[in-house]
Amino acid sequence: MTIYVDANEVPLRKSGQIRLYDESGFAGMRAAGQLTAQCLDRVGELVKPGVTTQELDDFIFQFALDNGSIAATLNYRGYTHSSCISLNHVVCHGIPGGKALKDGDILNIDVTLIVDGWHGDSSRMYVAGNSKRAAERLIDVTYESLMRGISAALPGNTTGDIGHAIQAYAEGQRCSVVRDFCGHGLGQLFHDEPNILHYGRPGEGVELRPGMLFTIEPMINLGRPHVKVLSDGWTAVTRDRSLSAQFEHSVGITESGCEIFTTSPSGLHKPVFA
Repeated sequence: MTIYVDANEVPLRKSGQIRLYDESGFAGMRAAGQLTAQCLDRVGELVKPGVTTQELDDFIFQFALDNGSIAATLNYRGYTHSSCISLNHVVCHGIPGGKALKDGDILNIDVTLIVDGWHGDSSRMYVAGNSKRAAERLIDVTYESLMRGISAALPGNTTGDIGHAIQAYAEGQRCSVVRDFCGHGLGQLFHDEPNILHYGRPGEGVELRPGMLFTIEPMINLGRPHVKVLSDGWTAVTRDRSLSAQFEHSVGITESGCEIFTTSPSGLHKPVFA
């Protein structure tokens, strides 16, 4: 049975209950989400052939420091970087390093900044140099999948409605939906209830109620949906080495719809190609 609780009346730890936040929680998420969006705007200016993913991560670390925030991934469960940067066939949790980007590489940059205790979690796709048509198509399909999922995130709907909207569109475009990873509740916790699957059936899952906060972050592959995690314990890749893409927003359920906290004021959260 799903239990919903007032976020102000329960301890700050994961308990299996779904927290419902008030307007002060939404205000906190707006501040965190907008700073994360600004970070992703700025780091996108640096994505070009010859730049290393570690240089991108160094920028994100400094941006967080300069703006009075903390990168949530830094030292999280032993992870030692300020972002996850997933390149080409890496599905998620790619570790920044010394490898330089090549012309045509696609990459997802996933950033979570903590502002006054609130987590703004978002990721976008970028292209180093000139993009290839197949990669552009995958990125477009992935972004549209995210937005269709968000369109289904309405009070009275269910998490299954979100997953179905994503799955139906992506598979209709002859792409596949990764099932090994999902969106998640967040707020003053980095990962909380409920899990947001990116596939599913209408009407199934958890009912969406005003005050819920969570991420929607579909991972879409050009090939088959199967993934494997490498020996580093973090990096997930497509088993068939097909390209993978992901977009992510942090959202909150309102009385009448869904608020997106991590949109870019400049519109840069949408796919951009050279």
